[in-house]
Amino acid sequence: MEESPEELPSAVERDGAWQRLTAYAYLSAPERLEHLAIMRVFCETLLTDLAVPDVLDKLAESSGPTVELDADTLTTRLDQLVKWGNLLPSTHTVRASSIADYQRARSRYQLSKLGERIQRDADEVLAGADAAREVSSELLALVERGLRELNELVHRPGGAEPQDALERVSTIFVQFIEFSDSVRDFYAYLGQVLARYDLDSAEYQGFKELLLDYVEAITEDVSFRAPRIASVLDRLWPQLPGLLKSLDAHSRGLSGAGLSGVPAGTDGQLTTRVQRSRGREIQDWEGLRGWFSDVEGHGSQVDQLRDATMRALQSLLANAKRMLRSASGEMSRRKDLLRLARWFDEAAPDDAHDIAVAAFGLYSARHVGVPPAHDEVVPAYTSWWTGPVVEVPVALRERGSHAQRGRASAVEDHSEQKRRLQQAARAQADARRAAADELRSASGRFEHIRLTSAALSLLLELLATALGNAHLQRAQSTATEHRPGFTVEAASSEDLELGVRLTVRHVENIDTVLRSADGDLTLESLELSLVGIAEQTPTSDARASAS
Repeated sequence: MEESPEELPSAVERDGAWQRLTAYAYLSAPERLEHLAIMRVFCETLLTDLAVPDVLDKLAESSGPTVELDADTLTTRLDQLVKWGNLLPSTHTVRASSIADYQRARSRYQLSKLGERIQRDADEVLAGADAAREVSSELLALVERGLRELNELVHRPGGAEPQDALERVSTIFVQFIEFSDSVRDFYAYLGQVLARYDLDSAEYQGFKELLLDYVEAITEDVSFRAPRIASVLDRLWPQLPGLLKSLDAHSRGLSGAGLSGVPAGTDGQLTTRVQRSRGREIQDWEGLRGWFSDVEGHGSQVDQLRDATMRALQSLLANAKRMLRSASGEMSRRKDLLRLARWFDEAAPDDAHDIAVAAFGLYSARHVGVPPAHDEVVPAYTSWWTGPVVEVPVALRERGSHAQRGRASAVEDHSEQKRRLQQAARAQADARRAAADELRSASGRFEHIRLTSAALSLLLELLATALGNAHLQRAQSTATEHRPGFTVEAASSEDLELGVRLTVRHVENIDTVLRSADGDLTLESLELSLVGIAEQTPTSDARASAS
């Protein structure tokens, strides 16, 4: 049955995937240790083809299972690696002074791109698969700083300079990928550890400190940075298509050299597929945005990180309960049971019966420990055969337990309380946004407008932050003997969620009066200017043009 033209791309993709998966076969073959040693020899060089004698000399320098390989066996291993796609037959021209030299050097091999990638990943897994990888949480602050600087460059007049923007984009994605990879590796290691139920007290103490200190610090840092990064990405998102076009026009890389990832014409050949640098495609930015915010309703990676932390804490509590029950004899007996199983495996049939009796008390009859009625006195010498019958409870007869079972109590519903808290938080956020809008409209004419209490509170909050960030300098010309003078420089504060920035300037003989329903506040020798973050302060424009 012939495939239709519409099915040809899927067939090509399927065959390519099968070939790529076949290249992993040498890692599970019986001779995998020899294959690993051979591949490491080829990975030590770049664009170098090696003959069988060259590989033998390099293998002889290392210790391992390949030291005793002869030329014929090595040739068989090399040919097999060629069939799997890890090596390629070299087209190197053989120059030999004799027939013997030609026969030894006629078969030359070089490393394939897929084989180098697989061997590099395999060595990385073998070197640190069981190690706990530290989370590079400091990279998250660098990602936030880089995105904020890129956003400022894009929104300034004239746009961002392409080379500067390209460097910042590459740096941002290198830092983000390193951070996300370290998070996934660490939590995979954490899940592997917490899945154990045979932790002793020392191991439990170490992992308890790991969870309560290290994991909590990571979660808090991510929870603090994620809303800020998501806010910057929301402001940068409308400018991304134009930014990526300018970057492509400035530097196309291998794509500009005529390489592509689609079929070339009708000649049946495929051009070389190019894997572009991270950050050059809109899909890369969608992945970055989806890590920090819920875009499509499937939850963000930050939410998954928070849920994973909660599951890790629950596993830690489960181990704590197990260790607390150890005082009453209910601890995990895994090691003891393994030792007992080994005794059963090594014992003779008669000895195995004795071990079972000694370990489990499996005699012909057992006393279930149910006391008789209080009004019946049974002497100790009374036979069980003729003694009174004792009613055994159903729970003890069927399950071997005295514990009473019943319907579990219903889980308390907190949905109404959550709804009220959400409404209160939403109303508070709306009030702050309304106060910010009121302050933006009143900026520059505070003495003519009476502010509401919410607007004045927000303005005082921004003013306190600005004065805390200010640089104070002693004013020698205005200082007196009893009252030294000070000037304010670079006094500003901003609220990213509300999108406002307050600037405070020291101006001699000019006072700012803030009128509100709570009273009037006079700021001596201070001038206030409040604008949106995306706006340009009118006063600063006038002063810049005057200077």
